[in-house]
Amino acid sequence: MSKKPEDSKKPDEVFIGSIDQGTTSTRFIIYDRSARAIGSHQVEFTQFYPEAGWVEHDAMEILESVRVCMAKALDKATADGHNVDSGLKAIGLTNQRETTLVWSKSTGCPLYNAIVWMDVRTSSICRKLEKELSGGRTHFAETCGLPISTYFSALKLLWLLENVDNVKEAVQSGDALFGTIDTWLIWNLTGGVKGGIHVTDVSNASRTMLMNLKTLEWDSTILKTLRIPAEILPKIVSNSEIIGKINTGWPITGIPISGCLGDQHAAMLGQACRRGEAKSTYGTGAFILLNTGEEIIQSTHGLLSTMAFKLGPKASTNYALEGSIAIAGAAVQWLRDSLGIIKSASEIEDLALQVESTGGVYFVPAFNGLFAPWWRDDARGVCIGITRFTNKAHICRAVLESMCFQVKDVLDSMHKDAGEKGEVKNEKGEFLLRVDGGATVNTLLMQIQADLLGSPVVRPADIETTALGAAYAAGLAVGVWSEKEIFASEERTKTSTIFRPKLDEELRKKKLESWFKAISRTFDLADLSL
Repeated sequence: MSKKPEDSKKPDEVFIGSIDQGTTSTRFIIYDRSARAIGSHQVEFTQFYPEAGWVEHDAMEILESVRVCMAKALDKATADGHNVDSGLKAIGLTNQRETTLVWSKSTGCPLYNAIVWMDVRTSSICRKLEKELSGGRTHFAETCGLPISTYFSALKLLWLLENVDNVKEAVQSGDALFGTIDTWLIWNLTGGVKGGIHVTDVSNASRTMLMNLKTLEWDSTILKTLRIPAEILPKIVSNSEIIGKINTGWPITGIPISGCLGDQHAAMLGQACRRGEAKSTYGTGAFILLNTGEEIIQSTHGLLSTMAFKLGPKASTNYALEGSIAIAGAAVQWLRDSLGIIKSASEIEDLALQVESTGGVYFVPAFNGLFAPWWRDDARGVCIGITRFTNKAHICRAVLESMCFQVKDVLDSMHKDAGEKGEVKNEKGEFLLRVDGGATVNTLLMQIQADLLGSPVVRPADIETTALGAAYAAGLAVGVWSEKEIFASEERTKTSTIFRPKLDEELRKKKLESWFKAISRTFDLADLSL
């Protein structure tokens, strides 16, 4: 990275580090005072698929990936002349949400692999609870904002308590600690078995199905109903406060961890989403959140009520409506790794541009069921409309369209739930969707998204807004930035790219009708014979 002459080894250089622990990779990014990335490193880690629908991670491998990324990013920034050692003020952390782990307090070792958010092994537990509880699938929704689903941590924890002897024994002997990935990382960074701090933040806690959205505390009624022992749960803190300092044994020591948010909440902060504004992050899955301010909106259209962020122990709480899509970028990885249609993810855009349309092919990536707004774990992937005319370019384009159709379904539900009052529009009366995440480098994908929405899509110059959001939260807590600076959106729009819809309205309607036809074909396919 080129540096200005005045940047070189100033004594007052100020930096914030950000750990971004995602579903398929970990990265560490160092930002300067103007929120510009001056050093970063990223590593992928292993995905384990022990059975159909099961997805696991090795929690020790995740720890090691964080260690490597920290060391390499520091080396890169230092080599470029930045005095990070003396200028690093704080670390922020953001993570894949819902992924569930139980480990031993005394040894620090995981008692089972981490069960990943998209894993569906808990579907039989979900069915059982839906039958037993008076409120069925939405029994806890009024309290925690979430339906009973394989997606959330509580169900994964129940599976571990029921099926893994090591976990049962550790809980009985008082040696078990539960956490999502943020909790595991903070516990290890702050000392592990030697006094590690056992905490989670409000945004990650809001995805467990165990936190009361109003009180921001573990809900005793839910814990009692599910028979989950409160003593294994971490303490809940805000998204922006000094949690503890990094202990010895890490590439960075003595620096405070002062920001923590689940990845989608961090992206919301990185995009500076105020009340009435929405963002869509395109990663392994796609996640659309609309900031609803201090009001919790209970969805009647298949969305989740969740946290946006709480920027300090005494700060007001911002809530959000969320629509989660399980498979977005993962469908591109599937084309690459399982079908071999493309050699790299970036190839998909070139292939899809070889054709003007999908030629009537519609692809629905319901690999492990469908999330919002359908919530069908009996759905499986389909590709319809195939003829002899169909080639791999049509399929590539249909995969890109599938991501955009899914986002459109969620935004339609959001518009219905939030209503006119709940959304901010620009001076032209347009609702702008902010976008980020790795897949947004694909310009065709962004244009298709604008075309199918019939409204503009705004891509920032820095698309890695998740890591940036965690850095903002950390910097806010230690006085590097003010809230006013973080939310000053006039500056960022100067460097953003805006995609405006070009598709004819009549054709948009027809394409949406065909998409709904394809969606309906995915239902009730979970028990197809091998």
